[in-house]
Amino acid sequence: MGSNNLKGAIPSEIFNISTLTRLELYQNSLSGLLPPYLGISLPNLEMLLLGVNELTGQIPNSISNASKLITLDLSWNKFSGAIPEVLENLKNLMELDLDGNNLTGLIPKMVNKLQSLQHLSLSDNRLQGSIINELCQLKRLSELYLANNLFSGAIPGCLENTSVRKLNFSSNKLISHVPSSIWSLKDILVLDISSNALSGIISPEISNMRAIILLNLSRNQISGSIPITMGILQTLQNLSLAHNKLQGPIPESLSGMISIESMDLSHNYLSGIIPESLESLLYLKFINLSYNLLHGEIPNGGCFQNFTAQSFMMNKDLCGKSQLQVQPCKKERKYMTKRVKLLIKCSLPIMVVILVVSFIVYLRHKRDAYANGSANKDLINLGTPIRVSYYDLLHGTDGFDESNLLGFGYYGSVYKATLPNGMIVAVKVLRSNLDEALMSFDIECVVACNLRHRNLVKIISSCSNDYFKCLIMEFMSNGNLDKWLYSHNNCLDILKRLNIMIDVAVALEYLHHGSSTPIVHCDLKPSNVLLDENMVAHLTDFGVAKLVGEEHLEIYTKTLATIGYMAPEYGSKGAISIKGDVYSYGILLMEIFTRKKPTDGMFVESLSLKDWVSMSTPQSVIHILDATLLHNQNIGDILPHMSSIFELALNCCSNLPEARPTMIDVVVSMKKKQVCINTEY
Repeated sequence: MGSNNLKGAIPSEIFNISTLTRLELYQNSLSGLLPPYLGISLPNLEMLLLGVNELTGQIPNSISNASKLITLDLSWNKFSGAIPEVLENLKNLMELDLDGNNLTGLIPKMVNKLQSLQHLSLSDNRLQGSIINELCQLKRLSELYLANNLFSGAIPGCLENTSVRKLNFSSNKLISHVPSSIWSLKDILVLDISSNALSGIISPEISNMRAIILLNLSRNQISGSIPITMGILQTLQNLSLAHNKLQGPIPESLSGMISIESMDLSHNYLSGIIPESLESLLYLKFINLSYNLLHGEIPNGGCFQNFTAQSFMMNKDLCGKSQLQVQPCKKERKYMTKRVKLLIKCSLPIMVVILVVSFIVYLRHKRDAYANGSANKDLINLGTPIRVSYYDLLHGTDGFDESNLLGFGYYGSVYKATLPNGMIVAVKVLRSNLDEALMSFDIECVVACNLRHRNLVKIISSCSNDYFKCLIMEFMSNGNLDKWLYSHNNCLDILKRLNIMIDVAVALEYLHHGSSTPIVHCDLKPSNVLLDENMVAHLTDFGVAKLVGEEHLEIYTKTLATIGYMAPEYGSKGAISIKGDVYSYGILLMEIFTRKKPTDGMFVESLSLKDWVSMSTPQSVIHILDATLLHNQNIGDILPHMSSIFELALNCCSNLPEARPTMIDVVVSMKKKQVCINTEY
C-alpha cells in the first residue's frame, strides 16, 4: 500500500497478522506511534517499509523480536530518541534506513553484531559523538550514509578493511587529516566528505579509486596541490574540490578523466594557466574555476565553447573572449620576439659595465657614510619604508613560485622573496577578490603604523594597486611555532618553550597596555608565532585585530577567530576585549607543554584541552606533559613549577573575562617561573 494518500494511524490489527512477511506502507501521510508489541506478533516479518510518513515517538524495542527482518526502513518520519541497542538481535538484517528523523545520541557499538548488513543510512538526524570503529567490522557493508549530523572527531582509519562502495560523511563536524586509508578504497563508487573541517592533502594514491563516479571533498581545509594521478580516474563523472586551500597548477593530466561531466575547483588558491588539454573532455557540461589565481588565455575549443563568465570569475589575470567578461589576450608577434632577443644580446655587455660601475659607487658611498657616522643599520626599526614594486616581488619570488611558499590562509599566501638589495623578506599576498582580505590589509597597515616592538613581526613596506595587495615583512628563518611543536625533525626543550611563551606574553602586554590605543590580536595560535634565527618569538598576523578605545573596553564583531583558541564570549556573541587574548594565551600555554592541539581528536563531546589539563593539575601533571620533555633527568624537580604554569594557564582560561589576569600579571608570573626553572634545570 505504498505511495498512496493514506492518512491517520496504522490500524493495530495489521500488526496481529502472524503470517505477514512483508509490510509496505511507505510514502503516505500516516501518523501516530508504532505499537509497543511490534515484532512480537510478527515473527515471520522479513520486510518492514514505513519510510516517508509522519510517524512519531521512539522506535519500539520490541522490533528486535522480528528476528527474520531483512529490510527495515523507518526513514523520513519524526522518530526521536536514541537508536535502540536491541537491534543487535536482527542478525539477518541487510538494509537499515533510519535517516531523516530526529534521532539523537551515539551510534550504538552493538552495530558490529549486524554482520549481514549491507546498507546503513543514518543521515539527516541529530546524532553525535565519533564515527565508531565498530562500523569497520561490518565486512559486507557496501553503503554507509551518515551525512547531516553532528558527528565530530576523525574519520576512522580502518575503512579500508570494508567493502564499502558508497560513503557519505558530509555536513558534520569532522576534523583532523583525511586518513590514508580513504585513498585505498579501490571499489568506492561515491565518496562525499564535504562540509567538514578536514585537513591534509589529496594523496597521489587517489589513483587507486579506479571505479569512482562521484568525489566531493569541498568545503574543508584540504591543502597542497591537485595530484597529477587524479587524471587516471577515467570513470569519474562529478568532481568537487571547491572551498579548500589547494594551490599550484591545474594538472594537464585531468584530461584523462574522460567521463567527467561536472568539475568544481572554485574558491582555492590554484595558479598558472587553464590547461588546453581539458578541451578534449567530451562530456564536460559544467566547470567552475572562479575565485582562484589563474592567468593566461581561457581555452576556447571543445567543451569550453559552451561555458559562461560564471565559470571564470575573480581570477588573477585571465584573458579571452569578451563574452567571458575578461580582458582580451594580447597576441605576441614572432618578429618582435626576435628583435627583443637581439636587443638583449647587444645590450648585455653595456649592462654589465653599468652594474660594475654602480656597485663601485655604492661601496664608496657606503664607506663614506659609515665614516661620517650616518650609516643606519636599523632603518626598518625607525619606520622608514623601503620602496618595492610589483616587479621586484615577481622576480624575488620567481613569479610567486610554489617553491617559495611559506604558508597560506583564508586571506592569502605568504612567500619568501629576495629584494633587489639582497634583503630576504616575507611577502603576504592578500586575496584581492575577498572583501574580508582587503579589510585585513587595511587593519594590518593601521597596526604597522602604530606599533614598534621586538616581539612583533615588523612590516617593512607594502605594495598595492587595484588588483594586487601585499605586505612585506621581516623574514623569520626558523618558521612558526606550529612547525616546531608538531614536526618530528625539531625539538623544543622546556626552557625554549618557556622563553617563547614569555616573548608572546610580552608582545601581548605591549598590545594591551603599551600602545596609545589597546589592540586585541584576536587570533593567537602557534602558526601566528614566528621564530627568528635566535629562537626569539615574534607575534604576527594582525588581519583580524581590533583597536579598542578606552571608552569601549569591549566591542562586538562578526569576524571569528580560530576554533579552539577563542574565548567563550567571542564564539557565542562576538564580544571582543583584551581578556579574549588572555584566554587564547592560556590555551596556547597548555598546548606548548602538552603538545596537544585544542582540536585534537581526543577532545570530543564534553572533554576539552582545558578540562583535560584541569583534571590532571596539580597531582598528575606528568601524565599530560609532552612525552619528549620527560627524558630530562631533572624532570621531577621541575614538576611543581610545571604545575604552577598549568594553573596560570587555567586562570587565563576562566569562563568569566573579569576573572582572568591581565597580561601584565602574566608576564610577571612567567618570568618568576623562568627564574625557578632555570635554577632547577
